[in-house]
Amino acid sequence: MFQQDQQSLCGSQNTQQVVIDDTTLRDGEQSAGVAFSAEEKIHIARSLVELGVQELELGIPAMGAEECELIRSIVELKLGAKSLVWSRLNEADLTLAASTGVDMVDLSVPSSAQQLKNKIHKSEAWVLDQLVKLIPRALDYGLEVCIGCEDASRADADFLSRIAECAEKYGAKRLRYADTLGILEPFRCYESLKKLRQSSGLELEMHAHDDYGLATANTLAAVKAGASHINTTVNGLGERAGNAPLEECVFALKHLHALDLAIDTTKIPALSAFVQQASGRSVSSNKSVVGAMVFTHESGVHVDGLLKDQHNYQGLDPTELGRSHELVLGKHSGSALLKAAYESLGLRVSDDVTPILLGGLRKFSSSTKRSPTEQDLIRLYQQYSNSELAVG
Repeated sequence: MFQQDQQSLCGSQNTQQVVIDDTTLRDGEQSAGVAFSAEEKIHIARSLVELGVQELELGIPAMGAEECELIRSIVELKLGAKSLVWSRLNEADLTLAASTGVDMVDLSVPSSAQQLKNKIHKSEAWVLDQLVKLIPRALDYGLEVCIGCEDASRADADFLSRIAECAEKYGAKRLRYADTLGILEPFRCYESLKKLRQSSGLELEMHAHDDYGLATANTLAAVKAGASHINTTVNGLGERAGNAPLEECVFALKHLHALDLAIDTTKIPALSAFVQQASGRSVSSNKSVVGAMVFTHESGVHVDGLLKDQHNYQGLDPTELGRSHELVLGKHSGSALLKAAYESLGLRVSDDVTPILLGGLRKFSSSTKRSPTEQDLIRLYQQYSNSELAVG
């Protein structure tokens, strides 16, 4: 598998099948202070399906009747994506999950010694006994079953294998490997998922958190190890530092692993903007893929290279997002862009005046902390060229 994946990085077609199970509406909404309205949840669900996302984790039925009704209303829209809900490892939660009409339930299983002892105060044997009882019950309800191993990155590997063996024996379809605290790094993630892949016939799903900024990297490592499903959220929304961002995973798998998930990437910016507004969580201007300035260039060396051939400084084509490169003047700009900017205003800049104007531009940018407007450029020209405007 590792050799095949290495080949894909060099551009060969990767035939591995990977499904996005987006959890913006569940784990994304669990961000502190985030609360989507019913209309916002429905809009996000529709938009994700229009993107091409195949699975949606819609919420937590145990939150109450209102949450159950909203989940049910989304299911009844028949959007075309598989629907999941999250459930604790008990009969009451499972019954509520079944009442929503979803396709699959994620039975959450605290799997680390830390959580078994200090969170639920149960033993490993108790967990396995619950799986034996609840998986068949879920199947009787007509639900597919995903076993969500919470805190899997701190769990004993042998216990994870026993969970997977029990889950598969009693009819579960999938095992979710949750890096709940975001403490994995890609090399250990790869080895952990590879071991599970070799010992289990279950679908494997990676659920990564971004506490160390490695959620996307760990998701890619899990796919390399054989994960068939990945959890994502729009903009990386989620508890604490967030989850693996949908937009990053889509583009990284497509261009770095030659694995196209058939997502309409031109629709990502609009969905990103909507989730920012609905969640009250804006992304930074330099946020990968969806940040306002990720295709904005100022450096003279970079601008010169882009003007000659965009591939000189283009690792991600902005047209895939319905965007384009933007060249802006600033402290680090060079002569080529400065002249082009003045030419667009109908002003001729001679070679002897260019260094003087560049000096003025750098002073302006340092003092104002912004790019000049057209009027600013005219004032700079008048101030530093020591000549009247030469309008072409």
